[in-house]
Amino acid sequence: MSCQFVPNYRAKLSLRQTQQAIKVIKDTFQVLLAQNLHLERVTAPVLVHGGSGINDDLNGVERKVDFTVRNMGEAHAEVVQSLAKWKRVALGRYGFRPGEGIYTDMNAIRRDDDVDNTHSIFVDQWDWEAVITADQRTEAYLQKTVRRIVKALVDTNKLLQQKYPLLTMEIEEEVYFVTAAQLEAMYPDLTPKQREDAVTREHRTVFLMGIGDALPGGKRHDGRAPDYDDWTLNGDLLLWNDVLGHALEISSMGIRVDANALARQLAVAGAEDRMQYPYHKAIAAGELPLTIGGGIGQSRLCMLMLEKAHIGEVQVSIWPPEMVAECQQHGIILL
Repeated sequence: MSCQFVPNYRAKLSLRQTQQAIKVIKDTFQVLLAQNLHLERVTAPVLVHGGSGINDDLNGVERKVDFTVRNMGEAHAEVVQSLAKWKRVALGRYGFRPGEGIYTDMNAIRRDDDVDNTHSIFVDQWDWEAVITADQRTEAYLQKTVRRIVKALVDTNKLLQQKYPLLTMEIEEEVYFVTAAQLEAMYPDLTPKQREDAVTREHRTVFLMGIGDALPGGKRHDGRAPDYDDWTLNGDLLLWNDVLGHALEISSMGIRVDANALARQLAVAGAEDRMQYPYHKAIAAGELPLTIGGGIGQSRLCMLMLEKAHIGEVQVSIWPPEMVAECQQHGIILL
């Protein structure tokens, strides 16, 4: 646990104004996102059956929040960590066609996440997924989709600042695209996070592609589960955070695995045993639609646009008592 404190920090909006502004951001952005990506809103689960293989394994080491259900014969249930797999199943089940998609509010608990200025064990994001064709499984289509998302971010920020002129943070609409391998070559002596800071400081809006496989230097840029994103067609959307002075990951997204990518990545990860699950069997058999999708952090987006120094200023979660006290000493009031 660690926190970064900003000298002489004071929030620009009061607690009440903050709550009102959060609503402006959420109401506006989800409408623009749906329009730009042709998405329909759907309801989504907080719980899934344990052992079904449908829950997100993230990096494969995080423990899920799980329990048994008395009135279901003590059946095992899990709180979702994300909806990456569920969304793809839902698109097939609901009969969506190429060019159509869904979005939803996703609330999750990630009990093993660190807690700091930008991380909480409570995760809230817009999860979205759209059906694509085999011809659209390309880097060009991925980049086109990223630009549409960034346009929605920029337009939301402009409307917010019309209502709250004290806010002045700008989002660069022109996206700088770079692969993790290229970034390693640009900054070979830096750590992955330091590389992200360096490139985002310069370009402000960056989409870092190709996350999951080992880089030429022998290490991975970051972890990625092997069974949802295609590691050659995915990435993280990074925006420069003026308040904290580093890159802030707003979205992790990508074109999803087809049968070939799934087989390769499970082998690389040593996770071939996952082929026992119906979800993985359906991908291998071509029974699920080809899709692109991701998650966009709601609280992270709000803290960025509202120029907050801590994610706890825009979401209600639980924090170590010593963090609450220290934040208050430095002008950070957690909700």
